Amino acid sequence: MMDELELLKKDWQKKGAELPKLSFDEIQNMLWKKSSSIVRWILIISVLEISLPQLLFLFPSIRNSMGLLDNSTFNLGLLILSIFYYAVVVYFIYLFYKRYREISVLENAKTLMDKIILTRKTAFYYIIFSLSMFFVFFLYYALEMYFVDDVLMSIDGFEEVLKKRTLEEIRTMVFWGVILGGFFFTLVMGGIYFLLYGILLRKLKKNYMELKRLEI
Repeated sequence: MMDELELLKKDWQKKGAELPKLSFDEIQNMLWKKSSSIVRWILIISVLEISLPQLLFLFPSIRNSMGLLDNSTFNLGLLILSIFYYAVVVYFIYLFYKRYREISVLENAKTLMDKIILTRKTAFYYIIFSLSMFFVFFLYYALEMYFVDDVLMSIDGFEEVLKKRTLEEIRTMVFWGVILGGFFFTLVMGGIYFLLYGILLRKLKKNYMELKRLEI
């Protein structure tokens, strides 16, 4: 009986020695799939972010409300800013797609950790760039309205306001109004960005810390 118990004990210990490796493989595969899914969602959100605003211009009411674009100088500057913005955003989308393809191919845990860090950095730089450009667009609007009378006078109700205030007063009010509006808009968008991307990036960080905890 004692010999049988010893044999069973040794057999259990032998099987137990194999469990950490099996558990490690399962955890690594799970973290890899979760990380790949997170990066895919980051890619989807970034594509939607650049696509959805363009659909608004399909509505005539939206296009008609952009009366400021009647000024050729204003239009040219806005076009240059827009080309720069969309070019950089498309580049970031390419980087997100590249990170997704890289993480989708499981090599080893160390490589996965490095790619998670790289993805988090890319997403952080994308958020900072986008928020900065939001404010730059508002600043451009404000400067054009202050220095270019044609742009200022294109605002609905300008003539009525001019009867009550001087041109310089209107310039100043509109300038600071647009600046403050841009500041609060950027804050709101920052909250949305850090809510959407923040949730995904925190999940990526959690995966990274799990891998690091396992001392891989």
